[in-house]
This record gives sequence, C-alpha cells and structure tokens, in this order.
Amino acid sequence: MTILDRFLGHDAWTTRQLLLRCRELSDEQLDRVFDIGDRSLRQTFTHMLECAELHMDRMLGRPERQLAEDYSIDALLDRNRDAAKELAALANRVERENRADDFWGGRSRTLGGGIVHLITHSMHHRAQALYIMERLGLKDVIEGDALGWESTARGWGWSNGGSYGSPAPG
Repeated sequence: MTILDRFLGHDAWTTRQLLLRCRELSDEQLDRVFDIGDRSLRQTFTHMLECAELHMDRMLGRPERQLAEDYSIDALLDRNRDAAKELAALANRVERENRADDFWGGRSRTLGGGIVHLITHSMHHRAQALYIMERLGLKDVIEGDALGWESTARGWGWSNGGSYGSPAPG
C-alpha cells in the first residue's frame, strides 16, 4: 500500500465511521448548533462533502453538480463513498501520470495541491465533528488517527485500493 493509498483510505474510512455513528443521533441532535465550524454536525459533514464534490468537478473540468436535496445520514454516507472513489481515481491517475503540478482553475492551483487540500480539509472538519459528537454525549467515538485506522482497517480486509463502502468492523 502506498502513502497515497493510506491518505485516501484513512480519509474515506474515518469520515464513514463518524457518519455511521451519527445514525445513533436524532435529527434534533444532528442539527443542534454549537460554537464551532459549520455549527452543527449535519452542516459540518454536508460542507465537507459539498467541498469535495465542487473541487472534484472543477479539477475534472466538468460542470458543477447541483446541490443535493437529501441530507440524511444515509445520503451523506452515499455521497462520501462516491466522493472517496472519485478522489482516489483522480489522485492515482495524477500520481501515475506525474501530473501533480498541472494547473486547474487558472494558474494558481495544482492538481496535487487540490488533492492534498481535500484530504486536509476533511481532517480539519472531522476534528470539529468529533468535538460536537463529544458534546452530544456519544461515547467511544474513534479518535480518527492514521495509525488506528491502519491497524483496524487491515484487520477487516482493507487492501490497496480499499473498499470505501465496506461495513464498519465488528
């Protein structure tokens, strides 16, 4: 497994695990406003995914998609799966074709920078989601660190390329 595979796998899997835990919460809890980031858990995950979708559309040079109308946890899980697969395909192609320094959206953004941005952007907002989840009283939420991901994911069959839609371990 390459370093890129690890970054992509950790990003997709960790977001998925947090979304799965959100199934334990009521709509009121998902939409409760806090003094951090995008204010609510649902808005935080929606922002993460809309940013990924928008940047993918732009990096791939295609028209921007319409905003989703379904913000249920199941819909967010589906969007996370699709965005993760699309990002992995783009990142691996960019790496294979040595195009990380190619520009998109003008001459100020590179494909490599866009890919790194999406992964670190998600990490930043997952930290906010973890804070909100703690404030909502969820117990035993994963820390979301890469070493924990690797030991857990390998234990349930993660391999190079991974299965972004696989069920949670256990």
